[in-house]
Amino acid sequence: MAGPSLPVLRLPTWQELLGRPESLRRMMNVWPPYRFAGIRVLHIEPDYSRALVSLKLTPWNRNYVGTQFGGSLSSMADPFWMLLVMNQLGRDYIVWDQRAEIEFVRPGTGEVRTEFVVDPAVVERIRQAAAGGQKVLEWFENDIVDMSGVLVARVRRQLYVRRKRDTV
Repeated sequence: MAGPSLPVLRLPTWQELLGRPESLRRMMNVWPPYRFAGIRVLHIEPDYSRALVSLKLTPWNRNYVGTQFGGSLSSMADPFWMLLVMNQLGRDYIVWDQRAEIEFVRPGTGEVRTEFVVDPAVVERIRQAAAGGQKVLEWFENDIVDMSGVLVARVRRQLYVRRKRDTV
């Protein structure tokens, strides 16, 4: 004699967990390379169109002359263009960082911030260009500014985007 069946509890996958902007933000804030560098993800829009990131000056990320370490400034801009574009395009696309450039304009002597904003028209243009399976290279730029809005560094990152072969 069988009793009533119990509901099956299904736990979410890592992809599902990190596919939620708030979960991704929290995970990135405890990820050791970011946590120990002083990098904080302050916000990711629910539609992945925007992210806001800060970097506080701490004893762990000061360079030899007491200002923001350039590697930390570069790191705070590392995955965000890729993550925002990848999540807007969906699982049918491969998105990688291809190139990175950083121009150090002035020393970062305190907390700095940067904002990433992905225009939906750019995402649609990439989608159209990659529709046949060809690679698309797209540059994105963002400024790193101090808390007064003064430019500290300018970052450029090039993304490689291609529609997955089995979905073309």
